[in-house]
Amino acid sequence: MGMFILRRVGVMLLTAFCLTFIVFFMTNLYPNLEKLAKTQGNFRMSDEAVVSYLTREGYMAPLPVKYGRWLGVLPNHVFTDEDGKVTGKCIREGVNTPETAPAYCGVLQGEWGYSSVFKEDAGSIIAKRLGLTGWLALAAFAVMIPLALIIGVLAGMREGSRTDRSLSTFSIASSATPEYVSGVIFIAVFASSAFGLRWFKGSSTSAMDDITFANFTLPVATIALYGVGYIARMTRASMAEVMTAQYIRTARLKGVSFPNIVMRHALRNALIAPFTVIMLQFPYLLTGVVITETLFNYKGFGWMLVQAASNNDIDLLLGGSVVAVFVVLVTQLISDVGYVFLNPRIRIS
Repeated sequence: MGMFILRRVGVMLLTAFCLTFIVFFMTNLYPNLEKLAKTQGNFRMSDEAVVSYLTREGYMAPLPVKYGRWLGVLPNHVFTDEDGKVTGKCIREGVNTPETAPAYCGVLQGEWGYSSVFKEDAGSIIAKRLGLTGWLALAAFAVMIPLALIIGVLAGMREGSRTDRSLSTFSIASSATPEYVSGVIFIAVFASSAFGLRWFKGSSTSAMDDITFANFTLPVATIALYGVGYIARMTRASMAEVMTAQYIRTARLKGVSFPNIVMRHALRNALIAPFTVIMLQFPYLLTGVVITETLFNYKGFGWMLVQAASNNDIDLLLGGSVVAVFVVLVTQLISDVGYVFLNPRIRIS
């Protein structure tokens, strides 16, 4: 198991390196850099002024050099601004000077860059927005997973029954309804004064910096409703397959009660396939809730990525991509390890 995890970690690091390099390459294409220069300077800047700005900031360096500086494995780019002041990525006013600033300053050293939109360190912005999305994901997960497993197990226990057909219809309808549809319906029904639920009002327009039950309920319900159907369908299919297995029939012939058959024999094997699907919900809850966060003006991690992409905030976008890649790879590693524990037939060489 130790060698298996070690190999998976090695593959994970290599994958992270490749993915971050691709994102870095895409964000550092010249049209993006030109837009950044004009955003920071003047939209009427000439081509010569744009090139001068990008050269001074270090964006015109070769791509491997820029990537190495961003990672922190190559020395930082130091330049002199228009006023003759020596500055650079590692130099912070009131913190250090060009003489005391570290030579290496990148992601590996904890330096995420500076957000050109929020005018703040990208690391602090990512931490704050990630925390907001974390609470949203935790609440949605707490509602979605138990409900989906209960629906899937109940539907799969007696395949073809009326309960199975009813719950399967609900699961299909839930997974087929996108967030921007269910979210709008929730806003129209609960955030209006038609039913006298005025305490819900403002959940779609508030700043969402202060989480309350009123402005937190509808985003959680929107996310959970979409995820419940998908996980429930996977659980139902797995449970129905397990219930037809030979060892289940043998247990029935021996007179084992139906609840014991389900809880002691069928449930563990039925959860093997849904476990992978459940682990894949973590990356979705981090970056896939962009629509929900935008719809309800919930200023979390997904909302931050939209703002960074639409405003060409390169440092913030790159920092967000690192976090997203890390979460995807770690959850995939946990999924692989958990799959081995749930399925005793798998042997690791």
